[in-house]
Amino acid sequence: MTTFNLTDTTASKISATLTQLRHQMGAPAVGMVLTLVVVCDEAGQYDAVRAATEAAREHPSRVLTVIRRDTYEPDRLDAEVRVGESSPGEVVLLRLYGRLTGHADSVISPLLLTDTPVVAWWPGDSPAVPSRDAVGQFATRRITDARAARDAVAAIRGRHTGYVPGDTDLAWTRLTSWRSLLASAFDRHPGPIRSGVVAGAAGNPSAPLLAAWLAERLGVPMELTESDGPGLTEVRLTLAEGGELKIARTDARLATLSQPGQPDRRVALARRSTAELLAEELRRLDSDDIYGSTIQWLAKSPMSQSSHSS
Repeated sequence: MTTFNLTDTTASKISATLTQLRHQMGAPAVGMVLTLVVVCDEAGQYDAVRAATEAAREHPSRVLTVIRRDTYEPDRLDAEVRVGESSPGEVVLLRLYGRLTGHADSVISPLLLTDTPVVAWWPGDSPAVPSRDAVGQFATRRITDARAARDAVAAIRGRHTGYVPGDTDLAWTRLTSWRSLLASAFDRHPGPIRSGVVAGAAGNPSAPLLAAWLAERLGVPMELTESDGPGLTEVRLTLAEGGELKIARTDARLATLSQPGQPDRRVALARRSTAELLAEELRRLDSDDIYGSTIQWLAKSPMSQSSHSS
């Protein structure tokens, strides 16, 4: 990995440095498929850049990391440019000072790859309406993470405000495996469902999302129950003909699927890393209509919350 530091620089100098480094490595044409703009603070940049770099192995990208620093310092742009021979992309850390902290759009605009999609990701604090954010306006996909909010459940319940196609949240991405397993179980047992329960750790924003998806899909009341976690731990669906369809996960790796008239089955249901979640989102650059309808349903139909259960 080749790293080049630029102090008190400009976007044009950063672009020239990227071109120079690629030519020095004998790889002027990289074949990158998108620009990923990561907006984070200094404390979160290491984990965010690592996740973005790992995701770029599947989706070669130019990763622009926007880090807003002290607004009271003189206006300045510092950059750290990273290009690796074994890495299928480029990473640029942009540290903004002074008035530039409020004009990140003018800094990243000249650095976006031409004729490729732009994805914006806020791994920490995110704007209330991502599509109206100065950075979000460039993006065809906008990824937030309600789990990073002080009140994660309130954050995911508020995602419907200003929602536009292209928005998504990693609290929803974390449900992909659960939703796939449940859909498969429905196919094997197509009988009507009477009601259901979703259990998860306190404050987990994926729990109300999953309950909302099930309630909308099945047209039945859903209840939320707190568990010791980690994350989501259980879904129970009461069948109209008697019995229960149940998925229980206790070790963050495997789950037990139970259905009437069938032996219990152990299935893979591992909690995934941020890099894996991000890579999944970068595979689809079209809008996620199911996510959109689920957060709208969640906002207008709050579910009941029962007491803690182990």
